[in-house]
Amino acid sequence: MTEKSSRRLSARQRLETPRAGRGFRLNYDVEAVGRVSESIARFLGTGRYLAFQTIFVIVWIALNLYAVGMQWDPYPFILLNLAFSTQAAYAAPLILLAQNRQENRDRVSLEEDRSRALQTKADTEFLARELAALRIAVGEVATRDYLRRELDEIKTLLADIEAQRSGEPADHDR
Repeated sequence: MTEKSSRRLSARQRLETPRAGRGFRLNYDVEAVGRVSESIARFLGTGRYLAFQTIFVIVWIALNLYAVGMQWDPYPFILLNLAFSTQAAYAAPLILLAQNRQENRDRVSLEEDRSRALQTKADTEFLARELAALRIAVGEVATRDYLRRELDEIKTLLADIEAQRSGEPADHDR
């Protein structure tokens, strides 16, 4: 590397040297442009717009064919074609911009849906484990029938013990 190129390189890296020229810079809000393009794209996709455009074309052609003194665009209607070409040149990028913004919103919404679905799945699995633990715990809890059988068995054993002490035969039918 030569000394001259190293000086040039160091001048680019220095903080006191501006990177960009002092030319005119156009500052605009990207979101505002996007919102305007979406509103235009929404309007271009409506039946109202098609009706307005159809009426405009009919009036344009009628005036140029029948109003002899006002023929600013004679039969091949070059000016009308130019207007439609200009409109199409602006409409297509605006529609694409609106579609890109919609894709971005859809992507964010999809990511939120995925995270919500993962959280719901985790919650469902937790609740399933808790429910299984409760079922196991309930299976170990003494039921009314179980307690009755146990008490009847204790009653029978007590009756047998009482009968043995008194020397009488045990009466299990009481």
